[in-house]
Amino acid sequence: MIAILGTGKMGEALLSGLVRAGLRPDEIVATARRPERAEALRERYGVRVASNAEAAKLADTVILAVKPQDMGALLTEISPHVAADRLVISVAAGITTAFVEARLGDGVAVVRVMSNTPVLVDEAMSVISAGAHAFEEHLKRTEELLSPVGKVLRIPESQQDAATALSGSGPAYFFYLVEAMVDAGILLGMPRAAALDMVTQSIVGAAIMLRDSGEHPVILREAVTSPGGTTISAIAELERHKVRAAFLDAIEAACERSRRLAAG
Repeated sequence: MIAILGTGKMGEALLSGLVRAGLRPDEIVATARRPERAEALRERYGVRVASNAEAAKLADTVILAVKPQDMGALLTEISPHVAADRLVISVAAGITTAFVEARLGDGVAVVRVMSNTPVLVDEAMSVISAGAHAFEEHLKRTEELLSPVGKVLRIPESQQDAATALSGSGPAYFFYLVEAMVDAGILLGMPRAAALDMVTQSIVGAAIMLRDSGEHPVILREAVTSPGGTTISAIAELERHKVRAAFLDAIEAACERSRRLAAG
């Protein structure tokens, strides 16, 4: 039995992914704050919805998907019901395995995960890190749960804040870029729908080329950048406006915010 404690955007994304991956609804129990939310989850996925304490008692794998600021209260609530042989998976940004372990007692296996919203289309990027009591079987179990909905990568926990900034928040940077490119198309006289189609397909194609070709992004960019052509004119403007530096600063800011969340 798998319990998902907290069914906000990420919690529900994981829930829907597990159902699509073939888990039976009777193998999953979820929690929700509001009765109407609980009823919606029952109707949409057919899963059982229970209190946090009851779900923690029932499950051998407990996924913590509440907001970081709510994690302390949740752990206090469920700690009497989480036995030492359970696997606890935390997907809350900035929450360390040590934070979870200290509130659940000795010996509980904790794996920290940072995933992202493309879990909704089975294209998530999930990075996982083992806590003090999590071993190979716990990491493999976590990978088994997450791999049907995307790619899974193991990293040291010291890199989790950077992963949060890079891939956890990454889809938002992508959508921000698409929004700007579509606005540029409209400025140049394109209908919005046509501009969105062109930008979306261009970026999907470029992403697949990057993933499947094995080439460095610089090589792929140079293949589009002819001497004296249109692309190099655009790149020159991006460099003049320090877009690369802005991305570096933005991702560094997101990483620092993740560290502050971890520090409370």
